Amino acid sequence: MKNNNEQFIYTPFVEQAEVKQNKISGVVNNLLYHWPLVILSLVIAIILAFVYISSTNAVYNVKAKISINDNKNKETNVKEAAMEQLSLSTGSKLVESEVEIIKSRPLIRNVVDSLQLWVNYSIEQRLKTVDIYTSSPFRLKLIKPKTSLFTQNFEVKIIDGKQFQITHNDEEINGYFGVPVKTSFGNFTLLATDKLKNYQGETVKVNIVPLETAVTAYQEKISTSFNKTAPMVELNIEDQVPLRGIRTLNTLISVYKSSNIQNKNKETLTTLKFIDDRLASLRGELSQAEKTVEGYKSSVGLTDISSKSQYYLDNAQSNDGKLGAVSVQLNIINGIERYVNSEKNASSPPATIGIEDPGLVALVGKLSALLLEKDQLLATAPESNPIFYPLNSQIKSTKAAIKSSISNIKSSLVSTNRELRKISSGFESSIKDIPVQERQYVSFKRQMDIKQGLYIYLLQKREEVALSYASTLKDARIVENAYAGKPESKKKGPLTVAILLGMIFPVGLLSFRKNLRNRVLTVNDIQLGTSVPVIAELIHESGKNELVMLKKGAFAITEQIRNLRTNILQQTSASNNQVILFGSSVAGEGKSFVASNFALSLAATGKKTIILELDLRKPRIAKIFRAKNSSLGLSSFLEGKTDLNAIIEPSVFNENLSIIGAGPIPMHPSELLEDDRMADLILQLRAEYDHIIIDSPPMHLVTDGLILSQFADVCLYMVRHNHTAKSELNFIEKLYQEEKVRNMFIVFNGIYMDSRYGYALDYGYYSEKSNKNLVSGAFTDLALRF
Repeated sequence: MKNNNEQFIYTPFVEQAEVKQNKISGVVNNLLYHWPLVILSLVIAIILAFVYISSTNAVYNVKAKISINDNKNKETNVKEAAMEQLSLSTGSKLVESEVEIIKSRPLIRNVVDSLQLWVNYSIEQRLKTVDIYTSSPFRLKLIKPKTSLFTQNFEVKIIDGKQFQITHNDEEINGYFGVPVKTSFGNFTLLATDKLKNYQGETVKVNIVPLETAVTAYQEKISTSFNKTAPMVELNIEDQVPLRGIRTLNTLISVYKSSNIQNKNKETLTTLKFIDDRLASLRGELSQAEKTVEGYKSSVGLTDISSKSQYYLDNAQSNDGKLGAVSVQLNIINGIERYVNSEKNASSPPATIGIEDPGLVALVGKLSALLLEKDQLLATAPESNPIFYPLNSQIKSTKAAIKSSISNIKSSLVSTNRELRKISSGFESSIKDIPVQERQYVSFKRQMDIKQGLYIYLLQKREEVALSYASTLKDARIVENAYAGKPESKKKGPLTVAILLGMIFPVGLLSFRKNLRNRVLTVNDIQLGTSVPVIAELIHESGKNELVMLKKGAFAITEQIRNLRTNILQQTSASNNQVILFGSSVAGEGKSFVASNFALSLAATGKKTIILELDLRKPRIAKIFRAKNSSLGLSSFLEGKTDLNAIIEPSVFNENLSIIGAGPIPMHPSELLEDDRMADLILQLRAEYDHIIIDSPPMHLVTDGLILSQFADVCLYMVRHNHTAKSELNFIEKLYQEEKVRNMFIVFNGIYMDSRYGYALDYGYYSEKSNKNLVSGAFTDLALRF
């Protein structure tokens, strides 16, 4: 029958979970207990970190700084205005767009190619590989074009000053410096340097990557930052070889400046062609107009015109000049508009000469630079290549911006053109009042002056553009040449990671082991797994003497056993001559230890008590109590070989306590326990003793315990801390629910009193020293702390 779960008197220690101990403190306490494992993990992690640091080369941060001529944030002074009129300045340069141009693939490709950054030379030194870019004993010269490169790794062993041996996979090839070598992966020549003598007998590793792969890598390695107000652009690159980093940035700046001049001259040539075409057309028109005026004057004999006619003519010519300038700008705007609207464009946009809007000039210049970059890429890659996606996107957005700008400018020019034509119509009406001969002459003369003015204007612009082509004005200048700073320390990062991993690994390992073992660690685990009430909690006793109740003074374990005694007596106060069975699921849960000391505690109250060693397979009670008669026991009595009085042995430790040992181990213990003599034995003992204690076998392993449970009034079931598997709680619950055991209670035994399991004990009241030696305590159970 099930018992009522009453409020028991618990032992004088507290579970820290009850005072809301958080998980972090539990983890910390667990690590403190397993300090040898933590220290070992940290030592191994730090050693590995130092090995990694020793095998890692130092990295240098190389920097350079340039200033870009950006007129976007400057007021246009007289000098700058004059330069723009002479076309010596290509207009405002946006720092953002220039930064993108600096990192563009064509420029980076030029740098990678000129410095041979697609090939790397290195040697092995102890634990690390050392880059020997600046001190390589030879340089590789490809015979085939670099575009046919594939990633290759091979070793070159230098035999002497003339000969070498190449090893690639299982292929070995001997060759001579300066002589072409044919291999399965390409044809090339190794050219000796002045460092060759330092590498006699050494093996040099050579790594070759495709040119475009190297370009992509250096695009990612080179970083830029800029100050819009200055404007300054800082270039950065990290490299194991500082000289290589310096050469890379200095070469990139040089290539960028040369590219600027080439692009400007290309734009200038386009403008010159446009002007020359217009001049050729106007030359014939002007010649025809001059002949018309001269012929008319000769035919009518007109030598001069009146002052009034001259006034109208001068004003009309002035207005026509303005109208012609607007018409030129409209023609250019229309040409640019047709260009951006066309699906297939020429390599360069139309010339922007005569356009006064600096924003449009800058946008057309940017479009020209993007198209030039695309042309250069098309020389090495098809347009379907993904590298064109961002470039095509920039071209599309730039064209959209040009269309928007053209719309506004064109609207303004059309409006100006309309007003000038109205003025021109007024002058024409006034000219009609002039005599016929003068009117006709003014008309012819006006046409000639228009052609002549436009011709002179274009001649002037051609000279200005020619001067621009001859000029060498730079849009960028070097503020700081490339320089390398001190190598960055790589120790802090790996050591920090090592310490973190050294702490995380023990936490993970302990958590894994805990989940793998799946043992009962707290009362809460028991309550979650079964509804059987917990009547007592007993701390772990590490002393050699198992009869702890014989200790003098107040000890925690003895007080806990006395509390157990009190709880049992209160719970079963109506029972007389009761039988108390101590059971467990598996061996090693401490039932013999608790049963022995519980029996002593009962005997100490004056109660006549007897303990039966009924674990006939692995008896321990007789050994604990140092019983003398081992030849006779319960097995002898149950087999009918002796009587009861012959097997009862008084305890030497208390006169109120008697012991019946197991005797010789029988062949069939279960059958003996089911014999009628077993029931007779219990009846006889009930008549003579106040308490009968039975130490039974594990119930989940053998059936003996369940056979004995029918004689018991109370069953104290052992669950041992960090020993009993949580799965055993299902078996205990099944026994409880099926009522196979009467008055069943759980004794939580062998609890380790340390904070890693969430328990603490106040030793102030007991005879144990409260000021324990922490150092010696930390070294107890050293093997278990790993």
